[in-house]
Amino acid sequence: MAYLTLKDINKIYPNGFHAVHDFNLEIEKGEFIVFVGPSGCGKSTTLRMIAGLEDISKGDFLIDGVRANEMGPRERQIAMVFQSYALYPQMTVYDNLAYGLTLQGVDEDVIEEKVKKTAKILGLTDYLDRLPRALSGGQRQRVAVGRAIIRKVGIFLMDEPLSNLDAKQRVTMRSEITQIHRETGATTIYVTHDQTEAMTMADRIVVMKDGYVQQIGTPYDLYFNPVNVFVAGFIGEPPMNFIRTKVTNGNIEILGTTQSLTALGRPELAACEGKEIVFGFRPEAIQLGQVPDSYTITATVELTEMLGDNTNVYITAGDEKAILKVEPHDTPEMDSKFTFSIPYNTIYIFDAATEKVIK
Repeated sequence: MAYLTLKDINKIYPNGFHAVHDFNLEIEKGEFIVFVGPSGCGKSTTLRMIAGLEDISKGDFLIDGVRANEMGPRERQIAMVFQSYALYPQMTVYDNLAYGLTLQGVDEDVIEEKVKKTAKILGLTDYLDRLPRALSGGQRQRVAVGRAIIRKVGIFLMDEPLSNLDAKQRVTMRSEITQIHRETGATTIYVTHDQTEAMTMADRIVVMKDGYVQQIGTPYDLYFNPVNVFVAGFIGEPPMNFIRTKVTNGNIEILGTTQSLTALGRPELAACEGKEIVFGFRPEAIQLGQVPDSYTITATVELTEMLGDNTNVYITAGDEKAILKVEPHDTPEMDSKFTFSIPYNTIYIFDAATEKVIK
């Protein structure tokens, strides 16, 4: 295990493109950290700087308190799992797993013991004699993970390792990678654009956008205490509903009705009089019918999506639209009127200009 420190890390390419801006993070020994964000946000570039595959333009990267900017990938004692598996096609599963140990000059008996132990953990015992082309996508990914964990290094880096798998395989591999992390205790940094992977696997999540860190926190923190509109909309499925409105005479108009900010329990918004704000609420936060201490709305049902454990309900109220999540047996009819309530304590309000949350 190792602890890592990233101080004011920047990546600026020769053409002037600034890919990562002032990235700061302390990673504890044994932590599972996930970098998440849309394509091009700088998460993979940051991972490659940690691995030593990209130079750090400015800032300091430390491993166990020792500056590592100039260290090569091998000196950093890092194992990396790529999106493309990166297996040797002419080698069997056994030889792919053993290759790194062979290069280190490890005794063959020790290699065999470690390969068999790793294969057992990953459910690959029956496939050791097969070539990669004879394996499924999920099995190939297990081999790639196995090749990393067999080396017993202190840091694992994983760059979108599940993006080539189907939905069922991704769910299986998520749990397997989480279990492997618990067994090895290695410090792990995992890159993904999938917020579900981030929420289910991470000890802490780093949300990035356009090369900047937006928020760092536990899955709970990011879901319940987002710092801005981007984080609030990125975390959660379906995403949070956002409606731009204006504070007028201490009231806001939302989904065809008018509501007092004082009734919402937000008297601090008096300073926003005459200004635009962003009203946010999560699809799953609503309650059916009219309930106390809530914002009650009647809307028209445009579309429903039955998903088994819940139903997504697309509604229209006035000129505004939103998505709600309800129990399957509460699914309304198409084009019907639908009354629901948003509890005051589940409402988020953001500054429309800065998009930062107003607390």
